[in-house]
Amino acid sequence: MNSFREIRRFALLASVALPMAVTATGISAQEKPKEHGDTPAAAYQPSMTTLGQIDVEIPGLKPGDPVISQEEFQAGTKMYFERCAGCHGVLRKGATGKPLTTDITRENGYEYLRDFIKYGSPGGMPNWGTSGELTDEQIDLMARYLLIEPPAPPEFGMPEMMATWKVLVKPEDRPTKKMNDIDIDNLFSVTLRDAGQIALIDGKTYEIHAIIETGYAVHISRISASGRYLMVIGRDALINMIDLWMEQPATVAQVKVGAEARSVETSKMEGWEDKYAIAGSYWPPQYVIMDGNTLEPKKVVSTRGMIYDTQEYHPEPRVAAIIASHYRPEFIVNVKETGKILLVDYSDIKNLKVTEIEAERFLHDGGLDSSKRYFLTAANARNKIAVIDTKEGSLTAMVESEGETPHPGRGANLNHPIYGPVWATSHLGDETVALIGTDPEGHPDHAWKMVQQLFALGGGSLFVKSHPTSNHLYVDAPLNPDAEISASVAVFKVDELDKEEPEYTVLPIVEWAGIAEGQPRVVQGEFNKEGNEIWFSVWNAKDLESALVVVDDKTLELKHVIKDPRLVTPTGKFNVFNTRQDVY
Repeated sequence: MNSFREIRRFALLASVALPMAVTATGISAQEKPKEHGDTPAAAYQPSMTTLGQIDVEIPGLKPGDPVISQEEFQAGTKMYFERCAGCHGVLRKGATGKPLTTDITRENGYEYLRDFIKYGSPGGMPNWGTSGELTDEQIDLMARYLLIEPPAPPEFGMPEMMATWKVLVKPEDRPTKKMNDIDIDNLFSVTLRDAGQIALIDGKTYEIHAIIETGYAVHISRISASGRYLMVIGRDALINMIDLWMEQPATVAQVKVGAEARSVETSKMEGWEDKYAIAGSYWPPQYVIMDGNTLEPKKVVSTRGMIYDTQEYHPEPRVAAIIASHYRPEFIVNVKETGKILLVDYSDIKNLKVTEIEAERFLHDGGLDSSKRYFLTAANARNKIAVIDTKEGSLTAMVESEGETPHPGRGANLNHPIYGPVWATSHLGDETVALIGTDPEGHPDHAWKMVQQLFALGGGSLFVKSHPTSNHLYVDAPLNPDAEISASVAVFKVDELDKEEPEYTVLPIVEWAGIAEGQPRVVQGEFNKEGNEIWFSVWNAKDLESALVVVDDKTLELKHVIKDPRLVTPTGKFNVFNTRQDVY
């Protein structure tokens, strides 16, 4: 081993594969099978956190089905939705994880299922038993549950949405001008995940202007094109529309668009500002276009259909990232399981035109390049990045990220000293960061290629971040199993990326926060409007202290720590100006 990078990589691999012990009774519960991989990618299992609250009935039992009570079936359903459905699908048809339909589970049998759940697999299945996440009794229940036909959760269409739609303050009763002295453009919407709230925090004074009740496990915040309305969506698919002009910002409209959701966006095309909002659901698999002033549902569109390459029907293709085009009156919608990117033309929603672009499975998150013309999005289970030309409405390229499970968030745009404009993504499954050329006119030889691979702290990264005024690229690693790594951030200097092996600086964010209890994780850097400081969430357990740490971007020194008992499990942060203008 000739470099620190090789030593670090060896240490990461060594932590994955341990010898297994075989006894007369089988595999020892105390030691992990060598085939099991508990990489950070395996630890990142998207859950269907709210479907587990739905009451379901046992489907008609058949001869040979295992004995299971209604109470056990409900418990198994809840456990499956919360732990397994994110990868294997609500109807167990498979997604990132393999199918678990009864023709497969019954052929494998109870003992196989029990051991598979307990010990996991190298393909990313967590070791639910040996990790202590599930008891032997729970594993027994899940093995029996998987031998029975899955229940289908109820649909959620227009009548159900309209029953939840509320306009708390009518548009005509809202202010006609800003009624507060808040610098809205430099306001941060901070997700307080387990509290079901957001905090509105001043980007200059660090004052908490408001704590607003929202849906369960808020996923993202998005800003209307005018900068007036803040849209917040939780995993329970509840959207809150917050008016930032009010004397005290508050929710003015809300609607629930399904049972489980992740994404919301507003129209940004010139002439269409604030006209529409759109949200996408995990269950039911669909998207809904809403009035941009009231959230009244106007059009519900199912995403069920054929997988792009096999032409097989998929019953639950979930809607992942949604982004608004700056060039056309279109929403760009990722459909995870079918591998299709939809260009939804909202200029005439009565006669809706949708362009289907065949990309790759399984589409997740992504963002625009620095010109805001090209949308780069991760098909993360296939380790590829799809590039969409939002001006021409076509697929430009499919790029290999050459890392395991790219997870860019919205990515980061840099001006590379050799390759010019590039877009960056980190990875869940390893320590690499991929830089992809994005300048087909100025640097045509490097466009839509991975031009450089960086090596950061370790696997388990969720977000990279930079800013047009910054000389730094920040890479987090909140899902890394090493507490020291998940408590820190790696920072590369952009003007030194021309070196053969660019080095990075480690920022000890948790240490700076002064939090000693728990194992807090550092997640998602977000710049202020000026781009001279970056905020990180120090995400701790719900009953322990958390914080926000503010870093001076020029010096990489601690600038401020925001602590408050109301900051419960802070995760995502969204600066109003940067989010509205797609600056990242």
